[in-house]
Amino acid sequence: MQKNQAPAPAARVIKKYPNRRLYDTDSSSYITLAEIKTLVMQSLPLVVRDAKTGEDLTRSILLQIILEEEAGGTPLFTESALANIIRFYGNAMQAFMGSYLENNVQAFIDMQAKLGEQSKAFTPEMWTQFLSPQSPAMQGMLGSYAEQSKNVFVQMQEQMQKQTEQMLGAFGVKR
Repeated sequence: MQKNQAPAPAARVIKKYPNRRLYDTDSSSYITLAEIKTLVMQSLPLVVRDAKTGEDLTRSILLQIILEEEAGGTPLFTESALANIIRFYGNAMQAFMGSYLENNVQAFIDMQAKLGEQSKAFTPEMWTQFLSPQSPAMQGMLGSYAEQSKNVFVQMQEQMQKQTEQMLGAFGVKR
């Protein structure tokens, strides 16, 4: 940890009871999935635990929130995207795809934050010009995102190559 940097806040503990109710130990009250979504939107660290076993249920609850979001309103994932994600389960590339998606989403969030910071003083005319596909700013931003995505993919390929060489080496096969 660097000097002058506050310690990361402890994760908020939510307990899930057998009756499917969720209990927020910070506020000492029952909460809903919508309220957990609000905590996530506020970037508050949280963990959901089974009240009886202590098992970590965080991923399950987050997936439940995503399912509800996908069912209502405008979905984030197309059927094609969901089918492609399903195809990666059990595939040799499964571990790489998770980190690839995570890194690309983070790069997109970083790009969005940078855009938000740079565009605070934009007028409607400036927005129109900026969002033009020919605009140097848009080309630079998309180029930066594409470069980050390419770098993640290259790292993924290098990691796969190392693992393949290790596996072949275990069988006595040398390249």
